[in-house]
Amino acid sequence: MVVGGTRGIGLAVAELLGSLGAGVVVSGRDAAAAESAAERVSGVAHAGSPSDPAVAAALIDRCVSEFGSIDILVNCAGTAEPVGSSILNVTSTQFRDLLDAHLVTVFETCRAAAPRMVAQGGGAIVNTSSFAFLGDYGGSGYPAGKGAVNGLTLAIAAELKEHGVRANVVCPGARTRLSTGPDYEQHIAELNLRGLLDDVSMQGALDAASPDYVAPTYGYLVSDAARNVTGRIFIAAGGFVGEFARPTPGFIAYRDHHSSPPWTVDELAQLIG
Repeated sequence: MVVGGTRGIGLAVAELLGSLGAGVVVSGRDAAAAESAAERVSGVAHAGSPSDPAVAAALIDRCVSEFGSIDILVNCAGTAEPVGSSILNVTSTQFRDLLDAHLVTVFETCRAAAPRMVAQGGGAIVNTSSFAFLGDYGGSGYPAGKGAVNGLTLAIAAELKEHGVRANVVCPGARTRLSTGPDYEQHIAELNLRGLLDDVSMQGALDAASPDYVAPTYGYLVSDAARNVTGRIFIAAGGFVGEFARPTPGFIAYRDHHSSPPWTVDELAQLIG
């Protein structure tokens, strides 16, 4: 199952998986686009928005009915945040819509697929995040949704590891409809001028490779070659493959609470500032 497989990165992933012999169900909100993509990958189309739990369940049921199992779930669906959007002007409706597109879609499809994968003794999940979770690209709902996808995926990986189900994240960098055009270029230039995006990152954002360079990382992660890889956050951008290290606590100071009072505000100011 490739959610958001009708265009961009999702379509490139669906095409690669199909070429490697997988039976692919392509999901997208636009029925015509889903049918067109399914023809390209010799797969099956199933239209709808998986942020709706009924649609997510139907997607997984369709995969099982067509191919006998749900061995692979790839989530590539997403939408761009409105140009200029920030915590200063985003509306509650816009924020919830962005969370639906990025986080809720991942949650509902994983929730529908996980019991099937556990019952059959294994499976591979790859969810799509973004460098934007660091906050460097501004916005609100987009980075919040992507950061939540990371946390959710790590939790799924930990919970399902004993059942042979793997879950990983890819933060891709590719030229798609969300990362082209005058509005996007203006947005990146403004972030650079404001000091939110350095010159190297700006150049990378404006000169991204095609989705074909990203798809193999997804293909690897769902393959048997990655059977011991789970709970990790990878980067795939053009010819660059990397990984975000798992956050670990850094040491600032320690005192035994059994024999010492709480830190004072002044003490913390000296330690942290």
